[in-house]
Amino acid sequence: MIHPSYVELMKVVNEGAEIGMEPVVNSRYSIVSATAKRARQIVGGAEPMCRYTPGEKPLSIAVKELYDRDLQILTDEEAGIRKAEVENATRILNERRAELQKENEEKALSEAEEVIADEDDDDDEELVDDEEIIDEEASEDE
Repeated sequence: MIHPSYVELMKVVNEGAEIGMEPVVNSRYSIVSATAKRARQIVGGAEPMCRYTPGEKPLSIAVKELYDRDLQILTDEEAGIRKAEVENATRILNERRAELQKENEEKALSEAEEVIADEDDDDDEELVDDEEIIDEEASEDE
C-alpha cells in the first residue's frame, strides 16, 4: 500500500477549504496530476520544500511536500490572485531599486564633485606657495 493513500492526501490538501466551497482537489486524477506536475518541477531543478534523502524519487518528494503541507495546490482563481500579488510586489521592488540606484548615483556624483573641489583648493594653495617662493627669491636677489 502506498503511504499516504490518495484519500489521505486529498483530505490533507482539501483541509483548508471553506465549508460550502468546492474542494481544491476532488478526484484522484487531480491529485495525481498536481503531484506529477510538482515532480516534473523537481526533476527540472526546482528545490524541494521538504527534507528528503539523497536518491529519493521526485514523485515521493512531491507527495511528501503535499502531505506535510509544504506545498499548496491553488485553484485557478487563487493562482490568479497570487500571480497579481507577486507582479505587484515585483513592480514595487523594482521601483524601489531604481530609487535606491538613483540615490546612490547622486551620492556618488556629489562625493566626486567634493573630491574635485578639494583638489582644486589644493591646487590653489600650491599656486600661492609657488608665488610666495618666487616673491622670496625676488627679495633675496635685491
